[in-house]
Amino acid sequence: MAEVLDARLVRRWADAALDALALCRAEIDALNVYPVPDGDTGTNLFLTWESAQEAAASVSEELPETARMLARGALLGARGNSGVILSQMLHGAAEEMAPPVNVDQLRRVLRRAAQAGYEAVAHPVEGTMLTVMRAAADAVESVEGSLSDVVRAASRAAREALDRTPEQLEVLAHAGVVDAGGRGVTEVLDALLAVVTGETVSRPVSVRSTAAVVADMPVQGPAFEVMYLLDAKDEDMSGLRAELDALGDSLLVVGGDGLWNVHVHTDEPGEAVEVGVRVGRPHRIRITHFESQRRPAEPHPRSAVAIAAGSELAVLLTECGAQVVSHEEGRRPATRDLLAAISQSGSDEVVLLPDDPDSVPVAEAAAAEARAAGVRVAVLPTLSPLQVVSALAVHDRQAPFDVAVVQMAAAAQATRTGAVTTAVREALTSAGVCRPGDVLGLVNRDIAVIGSEVGEVAVQVLDRLLVNGGELVTLMLGADAPAELVDVLNRHVRQTHPEVDVEVLVGGQPHYPVLLGVE
Repeated sequence: MAEVLDARLVRRWADAALDALALCRAEIDALNVYPVPDGDTGTNLFLTWESAQEAAASVSEELPETARMLARGALLGARGNSGVILSQMLHGAAEEMAPPVNVDQLRRVLRRAAQAGYEAVAHPVEGTMLTVMRAAADAVESVEGSLSDVVRAASRAAREALDRTPEQLEVLAHAGVVDAGGRGVTEVLDALLAVVTGETVSRPVSVRSTAAVVADMPVQGPAFEVMYLLDAKDEDMSGLRAELDALGDSLLVVGGDGLWNVHVHTDEPGEAVEVGVRVGRPHRIRITHFESQRRPAEPHPRSAVAIAAGSELAVLLTECGAQVVSHEEGRRPATRDLLAAISQSGSDEVVLLPDDPDSVPVAEAAAAEARAAGVRVAVLPTLSPLQVVSALAVHDRQAPFDVAVVQMAAAAQATRTGAVTTAVREALTSAGVCRPGDVLGLVNRDIAVIGSEVGEVAVQVLDRLLVNGGELVTLMLGADAPAELVDVLNRHVRQTHPEVDVEVLVGGQPHYPVLLGVE
């Protein structure tokens, strides 16, 4: 267990919180009924934290700089009411992140984060993420013990405060949910708990989906959300806040040192931007009409956007008819890159095709953001490049959207997949103990074979994939595929399953000499 927070642990926390927000993004979206029932709080928190995590990962080992970049990344990437408040909480925390962050310092970090959240909001309301963060800060004031004890107390207090939010905010009680932003705060603190102590929190979903409730709830208050970054002098901010406060509600103006993030709900979006123009330079302007966000228009032509690890695979999927977003093996793609591809497609209907499980939460977040902009998006459960290829092979752009999505999903699910790779460490697997250098055969992502030679293991994987028959075997060759591998597998198929055809594709993927698929 850690006794101090250093830059390494803060970056691990940033990674863990991003994973947590990705996994519960849809659940938090479903809780979102306040301040506007637009179902995007989970997505906004995820996108804000993603920007923060990327910024923190780009700096040196120094803790103050890591914390400062985490806060700045959140400020630049903040989305929605919840994202702006979260960015300000991180800004407050960064102010107290002087090494070493021990027990006493962590108390100050949590207290300043809570205070900064309240300072960000022109008219704070209890029963929100502000309340949850303050409860965490209050709880640790009297806790004696180790850093782990303090983090554990903060996490527990936040979850208890979250459960009480329906008692504080009538709209939550009416919908039968806890506060969406507060739910996000608990995920962030639970991620810190996991990094510091190794403990994980199991929180069963005890709330019902609010989809039907939200659809029937009228949008109360102003019709538009206006957000922009603003380059302006710090001394001009009090006047800007006063003017924007008169134009609407949910006002947030956060930042400093000449860069500000402005958020307001208003019926006069043009005037809200003009206020910024009068004191500085607004940029990254986003204007959202709440009603159209909840009820997007009917779409038109359709595109397929696929995710690919590596340039050769990207070329292959492009030839299969997809618009491709590339990423490095072992790193998830950025949500902004997927959103850019969706935008560049020019389509009102988009099918997103992830290539591994880690890409699915990012694809879901991008889909939610695109839907808010009026694009109809479906994310298919394609967990292998071979399933992406199978889905693209049956993509009928002339078919109705729902029909095409079902056909593509069915083709992907009908493709049994396998892979061959090399162990990098000793581990206990479902096939026994593997050691560094062993060749591993995976069937549907589970290790099923341990051997010493790529061709031998690939043959065993292929036999397992063909145990229930098949019509087509697809071999996707990686960057390290042995020269004789195709001949070995072709010969084996002809001898054991002469009725099955073999197709060879060059994917160029690292770490996996061959991916295998059976349809």
